[in-house]
Amino acid sequence: MSRYMPITGLDCNVPSLLIDTEAPLDVLHETAAFRIRSATQLLETFALHEVAQALVISLRDGCDLLDVIGRHLRA
Repeated sequence: MSRYMPITGLDCNVPSLLIDTEAPLDVLHETAAFRIRSATQLLETFALHEVAQALVISLRDGCDLLDVIGRHLRA
């Protein structure tokens, strides 16, 4: 695996956003958790729709799991 991996959210020939695969786990975890929390909060604004609510529940569960992992990483 190369050190820098392009994010998969963008489909382009020359990626400009990369993940440092050798970054400390706590840094990678916090970055992922922040992005998931941000998406969850945005989805909650659309929570009037049943599909959005189902997605919010799954994302919240994922955030809870990431919080537990983060606590273990920082310990």
